[in-house]
Amino acid sequence: MQGSAMRKLGLISILLSATAAVGQISTPQTARQALLDMFFSKAQGTFVKHLPEATKAALEKGGALQSVQMYSTMVSQLQARDKDQDVQTFETGSLLLETHNSKTGEKAQIVVVKDAMRGDRDDIELSLRLFKDGKEQRMPFLPQVVFSMKQEAAVWKLNEIAVTIYLPLADPDFLKALTEKMAAPANTSAVPVKIDPEGTATATARNTIEQQEANNVQVIAAVKAIVAAETEYAQTYRQVGYTCVLSSLDGFGSGTPNENQAMLLNSGLAAGRKYGYVFTLSKCEGSPAWNFQLVAAPNSNSFPSQTFCTDRTGTIRAAEDAARCVQSGSVVK
Repeated sequence: MQGSAMRKLGLISILLSATAAVGQISTPQTARQALLDMFFSKAQGTFVKHLPEATKAALEKGGALQSVQMYSTMVSQLQARDKDQDVQTFETGSLLLETHNSKTGEKAQIVVVKDAMRGDRDDIELSLRLFKDGKEQRMPFLPQVVFSMKQEAAVWKLNEIAVTIYLPLADPDFLKALTEKMAAPANTSAVPVKIDPEGTATATARNTIEQQEANNVQVIAAVKAIVAAETEYAQTYRQVGYTCVLSSLDGFGSGTPNENQAMLLNSGLAAGRKYGYVFTLSKCEGSPAWNFQLVAAPNSNSFPSQTFCTDRTGTIRAAEDAARCVQSGSVVK
């Protein structure tokens, strides 16, 4: 009897040890947890941890990595300083983050619109809602941001950020807010300001140049994103090769990625129009296609703009129009 009891006690001990060991196994971090960890964790180095290795290498080479590493410290200091601001984060559910200021009665929510997980990539689409004293505030536009997370060495990294401004032109609340703003009385007590015409013209020209330079950066980044998507597409669908149908690279959809919707590119860019430019694919020659040509041309003549072009080599060129760009455009560095 004693031997039987000892065997039972031994078996129970083994089961308890196994249960404890299972409990100690850490659950892999989700892409959403990594995103929260990156931007809202107070722990040192969490922001840099979730940057792609190529980005960290570039920052380190440029001498900016140390400044970026201070991000988590600044977040911690700001949260500690603002005693009236309550911040909550959510790893599951329709809310990602909620802040509430007890002093002003203001509340902000970051809402998860869509979470599209596919393999080692997860596109998390977010929008913003604002409240004042419990009443939702109308906004003239609805900003939406897509954070594309991708796994590197089993760690979720922030691979891409896409920002979209949504204008619900037929929405009754939007129209009401618009008419209220237009009907607001002008401020007649304002003090007249003397304007120097020559100085104003110079400032306007300077602002136009700066605006165009900033826009060029966005367009070039979009061209690089399409080239990267084309490269991955050709490697995945070898029987097709490169595609000249931009929507085939679309980043959102249901079901399994396929050659007609590979889920490699943000939908806004896959539509072919972004940042005031039209993106066009052509020259997909051969079966499977061994090359492609991408042209990004401005869709208006409101101010002088360059046309950008590239192919499977990824070398980006610029010129006044598409023909010159392809034949003899200057290389963009």
